[in-house]
Amino acid sequence: MKKLMLFFTLLIGCFLLNAQDEAVRKSDSVMIKKLFDHHLTASSSYDWLRYLSNEIGGRLSGSVEAEQAVAYTERELKKLKFDRVWLQKVMVPKWVRGTPEFAFIESSPGVTTDIPIAALGGSIATPALGIKAEVVEVKSFEELAALGKRKISGKIVFYNRPMDPTLINTFASYGGCVNQRYSGAEQAAKYGALGVIVRSMNLRLDDFPHTGSMSYGELTEQERIPAAAISTNAAELLSATLALNPKTKLYFKQSCKQLPDVESFNVIAEIKGSTYPDEFIVVGGHLDSWDIGDGSHDDGAGVVQSMAVLESFKALNYKPKRSIRVVLFMNEENGMRGGNEYANQAKRKGEQHIFALESDSGAFTPRGFSFDTSVEMFQKYQKLEPYFEPYLVDHFTFGGSGADIGPLKSESIVLSGLRPDTQRYFDHHHSENDTFSEINKRELELGAAAMSALIYLVDQYGGQLSGVN
Repeated sequence: MKKLMLFFTLLIGCFLLNAQDEAVRKSDSVMIKKLFDHHLTASSSYDWLRYLSNEIGGRLSGSVEAEQAVAYTERELKKLKFDRVWLQKVMVPKWVRGTPEFAFIESSPGVTTDIPIAALGGSIATPALGIKAEVVEVKSFEELAALGKRKISGKIVFYNRPMDPTLINTFASYGGCVNQRYSGAEQAAKYGALGVIVRSMNLRLDDFPHTGSMSYGELTEQERIPAAAISTNAAELLSATLALNPKTKLYFKQSCKQLPDVESFNVIAEIKGSTYPDEFIVVGGHLDSWDIGDGSHDDGAGVVQSMAVLESFKALNYKPKRSIRVVLFMNEENGMRGGNEYANQAKRKGEQHIFALESDSGAFTPRGFSFDTSVEMFQKYQKLEPYFEPYLVDHFTFGGSGADIGPLKSESIVLSGLRPDTQRYFDHHHSENDTFSEINKRELELGAAAMSALIYLVDQYGGQLSGVN
């Protein structure tokens, strides 16, 4: 009889626990629905992005536009009356593009075809009269080394390895060829090249050159050579012309230069936690962008989505248990100074960061999140997928987060990245057509809503998701 009584007691206990868990899940689902409803009807994200893009424009670190963006976002965050809004000083590089670049292909003496180019960020200028020389086409550093100094010295190296179109994950495709942009000039200079032209990191054929950061490694100033990107259409044309005439020449001129570092800021706002104020959750994007285009997808979208997370909590009168910060990082594109400075200050102050989420993959339809954590912890986060199924944002993947939050990495923090559909991202990335006209309002808002839902769940259960079954 006692055993039977114990059995029924345990059975009732399990029933009550399951009922309690179901009530909690239902309550969380109701809150997530409210967050999505708010973002799709009352969010300020689209208007914020319109101002950043159309009124300020490209926001390269150290530029007047970057400082205007700091002032604007600080002002808008203060309007929302969070517990704290402040600027975090950071010294950033100042590289300027100068007068517009110019280039042409000379297939035979006097027969030229103009092509669109863009200097790579960090490149030196050409001589005042430009550079004209024969072109050597390569697709890898190994091919470059095999040609050697005898065949490269005095010529322009043309890196023409395209992004792999067979990879569904376009970021993997980008990663498979971006080294020629970043280190191409450093490698070519070792063999006496006069300059470098790089095929744009872009899966489609168009006339937009895509800029991006590059490095000279350990080269001295005297050893450095100018580097520029050409559009994918121009790359195809140059390659076909070289196949017909290996003696084809290319001319290009650019006047960019590197100036001394200048002062800038990360922009930070915080809602203080009601129960665990010393546990910090970060959501953010990078405020800087390249100077061609207006940086709407990269990363104006991530900036306004992050701001909108805190705006939605405020609008719904949600008082978080933990302190939640929006951090708008400066200088992701050409130095990572903002992310490093935020992490360094957090470590100096002994702040306990438990979770960080970054949006830096464009404003396209959100599909899910990536998580940089242990396998065991990722499996716990996968248990949150059902909350996101109704919104089609339930594709959780292991590995990867965001560049700016990377310096926070430790065993005690989970890092995450919003993962939108990636198929069109590199059509716009670092190019003149990364503009507000390419933003879909609903997709932008869905991304902000998904981010808000994830931050809400982490706030409810902590970075280790204690209590999630």
